[in-house]
Amino acid sequence: MQSAQVYLGLLRERGKRGLPLKRVYRQLFNKDLYLMAYGKIYHNAGAMTRGVTEDTVDGMALETIDKIIEALRFERYQWAPAKRVYIPKRTGKLRPLGLPSWSDKLLAEVIRLILNAYYDVQMSEHSHGFREERGCHTALREIYHTWGGATWIIEADLADCFGSLNHELLRSTLAEKIHDGRFLKLISHLLEAGYLEDWQFHQTLSGVPQGSICSPILSNILLNKLDTYVETTLIPEYTRGKKHQLNKAYVRLVSRARSLLRTGQKEAALQLKKQAQRLPSIDPCDPTYRRLKYCRYADDVRHLTGC
Repeated sequence: MQSAQVYLGLLRERGKRGLPLKRVYRQLFNKDLYLMAYGKIYHNAGAMTRGVTEDTVDGMALETIDKIIEALRFERYQWAPAKRVYIPKRTGKLRPLGLPSWSDKLLAEVIRLILNAYYDVQMSEHSHGFREERGCHTALREIYHTWGGATWIIEADLADCFGSLNHELLRSTLAEKIHDGRFLKLISHLLEAGYLEDWQFHQTLSGVPQGSICSPILSNILLNKLDTYVETTLIPEYTRGKKHQLNKAYVRLVSRARSLLRTGQKEAALQLKKQAQRLPSIDPCDPTYRRLKYCRYADDVRHLTGC
């Protein structure tokens, strides 16, 4: 089989060209992908945290990878339900978090590597959350450099984003570009693996698994549809005019100041110029000029309008 680096590079090229993804499942037999995945997650703080089983990164061996591949080869791999715990939020409320088993973490990271290589190159430049070399700093940089002259800024937060994403919609979105039933079935089983809370099993009928390595990329894949809708439908529909009209109050003051200068009334003209300088030269509420700008960080959305 190809090395992990070569295969992921091929996926990126297919993603850039918009080509569908086929025969992905058999790449899950590639041991090199698991070694790369291990290198990315073994040092994570949660690597030593137990899920519903006793295995952690501390017991990692090549035999672990062999067992996962063997189960996958015969389509017998079973995702274990995550162990549900709660962590405090800044607001004082509690956030649910799932603790997967180590084998599930390792396989989930392999799937994330594949999905990320293929989909990330297709995502919007205005999406900044859970992406390599992007984050809060790039979102703020975009806003700082391109959102000058804002009249309105609308902030939206998708409530319980990870917990409420529709499974059927996510499956259909993946199936648009991934033409491999076995791979899609494996992801579907991950979505439906459920969780244990106080050793009671609970089904997951919606949402992506809380605490799963795959959840951020899966949510980004689905929310990229929102990005595409805003950029291809809302922004063109909202855009009006080529430039702002001049502010009439500003024009009147400047015109009167010039008239006074021509008649030698320099002091009065200077006072009018100072008044004009306190006003914008263009009409900030010009109904013939509208622009919409958009930025998304994970499940937080910002819209700038009327600039």
